[in-house]
Amino acid sequence: MFWLRSIILYFFIAVIAFAISASTAMVWGFIFALVMLSTTICYHLINLNRLNQWLKHPDVDTVPGSMMLWQDVFDQLYEQVRSQKKSKDRLANTLDRFLSAAEALPDGVVILDEYDRIEWCNPASQIHLGLNRKTDSGQQITNLLRHPALREYLKEQDFSHPVTLRTMRPQEQVLSVQMIPFDSTRKLLLSRDITQLDRVQTVHRDFVANVSHELRTPLTVVGGFIETMIDMPHIDTPTREQHMQLMYEQTQRMQRLVDDLLTLSKLENGQQLKEEEVDIPQLLQLLRIEAEGLSQGRHTVSIESIARQRLIGNHDELHSALGNLVSNAVRYTPAGGKIMLSWQMRGDEACFVVKDTGIGIAPEHVPRLTERFYRVDRGRSRNTGGTGLGLAIVKHILHRHQAIMAVESRLGEGSEFAVKFPTQRILE
Repeated sequence: MFWLRSIILYFFIAVIAFAISASTAMVWGFIFALVMLSTTICYHLINLNRLNQWLKHPDVDTVPGSMMLWQDVFDQLYEQVRSQKKSKDRLANTLDRFLSAAEALPDGVVILDEYDRIEWCNPASQIHLGLNRKTDSGQQITNLLRHPALREYLKEQDFSHPVTLRTMRPQEQVLSVQMIPFDSTRKLLLSRDITQLDRVQTVHRDFVANVSHELRTPLTVVGGFIETMIDMPHIDTPTREQHMQLMYEQTQRMQRLVDDLLTLSKLENGQQLKEEEVDIPQLLQLLRIEAEGLSQGRHTVSIESIARQRLIGNHDELHSALGNLVSNAVRYTPAGGKIMLSWQMRGDEACFVVKDTGIGIAPEHVPRLTERFYRVDRGRSRNTGGTGLGLAIVKHILHRHQAIMAVESRLGEGSEFAVKFPTQRILE
């Protein structure tokens, strides 16, 4: 259409020039044709110049306007530029959404080129790997992460599985890192913080090992005595009774361990807490009587103070948890020592406190007291009948009651265990 209109225009100029030449002198027709062609050429040159100026700073809002043939050209140019701008805006929005999503990921993402140089990384990778998006761009990843396992992983080029990296700075951290090629040259380096998972697996392995160890000793004792009685059927009565007593004690020890394991499992399963009004002053008196029975006169058990406040909670669980703290005080306090119980208000919190004049606990052991099977003195703990799970059970029960336990202790001077209950569980 564009060329057809141009041909028609030039055809009419030629027809008019011939008509002028036929009616007047030929020179006037030639002059008319020359003037019209000159005007047309100037028109095209002006519009070409405008197009050239626009191309230096192209923008959809500044596309030139004209008339006749060039208006068609500029209209088509405007439509194409506008279409390209819309496509560019869509791509920019898609890229922004992708970058926003990548930056919000909890996992680290690093884009590497064919030479393992950093092109881009998200905030999580900066935390995991200690990278800096501004200063580390263009740097080789192995120059910044000097970890032998990662260097070997990149060297082997086997990216079908992740590699585990353990770092100690600024704090202990375990990372799962995997390389994923996503085109002919670029690769994604993904990092995930598995520190908590690694700790859970470690605790699980330690738990299985500890349970096996705790059961092995009584089973060995019982099995040995049974084997002796089979091999010596005519063993004398006193010896047989001694063996039976020791076997009974070991089976009781296994029974306590199994009971504690079942209790801990029930607490960890998150069963709904059956709440009721718990008379803590009355429970405190009961705990004093139980402590005196366990002590058998070897200690002085007293109640320093009893507040009137009661609690909303589960009576049996609180009896178990607080009773465990009291029995520990009796077990780890030498004969002639004192155990002091109290139920008091400290500000807005209600506190159950057990103080003793026992052997005390070294500071490095205090943070680990509630770990399963953690014992400050393994031999003494077994001799006193402990399973190593008591304080772990206490921890879970207190957690179910939104309570916290504070421990203050000094070697040779005794300990204080204070259980603090929140305001919302206190009844006046």
